[in-house]
Amino acid sequence: IDDLITEMVPIPSGTFKLGSPFKELHRWPDEGPQTTVTISNPFWMSKFELTQGQYAELMGNNPSFYRNEVLNAPVETVSWNDAQEFCQRLTERERAAERLRNGHAYRLPTEAQWEYACKADSTTRFSYGDDLDYNDLVMYAWYDSNSGNTTHPVGEKSANPWGLHDMHGNVYEWCLDWKDKYPGGEKADPTGPDSGIFRVFRGGSWLLGGRACRSSRRARFLPSSAFDVLGFRPVLVSV
Repeated sequence: IDDLITEMVPIPSGTFKLGSPFKELHRWPDEGPQTTVTISNPFWMSKFELTQGQYAELMGNNPSFYRNEVLNAPVETVSWNDAQEFCQRLTERERAAERLRNGHAYRLPTEAQWEYACKADSTTRFSYGDDLDYNDLVMYAWYDSNSGNTTHPVGEKSANPWGLHDMHGNVYEWCLDWKDKYPGGEKADPTGPDSGIFRVFRGGSWLLGGRACRSSRRARFLPSSAFDVLGFRPVLVSV
């Protein structure tokens, strides 16, 4: 867990377009309408997907299906509820140890925070370019063509321009929001609807193809769902 706290990447405030343009290749309808989103406050995001070792140290168990001896593959088979509980426990632990400044907490990223950090000032399909034939994705992601049907240790692929690894592929990552349509227009710090049925997850996985790894691709599961393609990465925010 202490490694997690030292491996946080500062994400600056700024404005970006949430979702994909209408003519983007392999776009899904729920990726629009594009919405101009302002992220008002800088935050910190874990450089890597949370690992099995980090999860087990704090939670006392490792639910993952794909394990390795050093437990540095991403934790998976965790529900949204599990991820929330982890972030809450981590916040409580760090506050008790006086390592967390007042007014700060660990939690899941909002969908807007996640996509903003993934895109890292890019406007292309991926953080590194459009890659229409998915030829370059192998340098950045574990997905169906190169994963061997399993997860892989975090950080083995190239980072995005802001220093975040595995934002494309390896495991999907839970976000804070309930799934809903984008509002369009302009929005500051959206957090999704107040209620819903499904929670959002992002980023593609080892199981699916390149089109599912695009920066704007969205997906959903029930918050109680736990599958071997689903993990998370915490953010540290002002509250």
